[in-house]
Amino acid sequence: MTSRRHALRAGSAALALAALTPARAQSPEGRWPSRAVRFVVPFPPGGGNDILARMLGPKLSEAIGQPVVIDNRPGAGGNLGTDQAARAAADGYTIVIASNQVTINPGLGQKLPFDIERDFAPIALVASVPMLLVVHPSVPAKSTAEFLALAKSQPGKLNYGTPGSGTPQHLAFELFDKMAGTQVTHVPYKGTGPAIADLLGGQIQTAFATLASVAPHVQAGKLRALAVATGRRSPLLPDVPTVAESGVPGYDVPLWYSILAPAATPREITARIAAELRRATESPDVRERMVSQGFEPSFLGPDELQGLIQRDVARWQRIGRETGIRIE
Repeated sequence: MTSRRHALRAGSAALALAALTPARAQSPEGRWPSRAVRFVVPFPPGGGNDILARMLGPKLSEAIGQPVVIDNRPGAGGNLGTDQAARAAADGYTIVIASNQVTINPGLGQKLPFDIERDFAPIALVASVPMLLVVHPSVPAKSTAEFLALAKSQPGKLNYGTPGSGTPQHLAFELFDKMAGTQVTHVPYKGTGPAIADLLGGQIQTAFATLASVAPHVQAGKLRALAVATGRRSPLLPDVPTVAESGVPGYDVPLWYSILAPAATPREITARIAAELRRATESPDVRERMVSQGFEPSFLGPDELQGLIQRDVARWQRIGRETGIRIE
């Protein structure tokens, strides 16, 4: 009887302890994580999404005690890999890095196979990066004003490259053309790397490109930076004026990167991943690497990111209506 009473007391104590312990998310295999996490990058290696994922992946792996496998799934301007992530099991074993093109495209008429607000659970915003208006040194323009004059004198003759249709770089130039009254011809590529390679080679004359992808070439004099696409100057390039300061008032195209999971991924899992990503983005070594490669470290958690996504979708819907820009 005594041993039975002890067993009952032990069982009651265990139940009481369980009631006080925060519940952990369960996956089909049991307690999360019990296996590798797939980190989808919807672009080829070398671009901003890929660079950030490869910075954050090892930190996340170390924190959760499981491998985090980078899975490059390029195609359709980033929409192919993003759609594959949306369709993955909502069990915490698939996440995707997505730029704010996922909030831009719906408002500009592009038909997407996924709905950013319906098909994803927001985890975290991890960084932003300024885009630069850059030209090949052969272009006879030392400022945005000179570039505008050149483009207006030769409508359709200058070419700009992007990582693909519907990317923020594409939208940045479409809006630039619309607001400045220029006509520069779009040449879409399959990723940032090929577009920058042709820009360096002079096959195309200009681009809006991320600071992370062109900073070394600007520093080496292989490309000329004319302006920053954001509404304020970048602290990384304080001497480079904004497009708005340079003759196109009101111009502002930010570029930020978020981590998402398939909708219905348990909140306990997304909160855990967000917490670990926050620690990673705040760690001195990651911050130093981000800044050295042109990124501006920043962090928003799931609820704040959800609000940002909603506001951005509404903003680009308004811009689409007001400008008539359509990205097919």
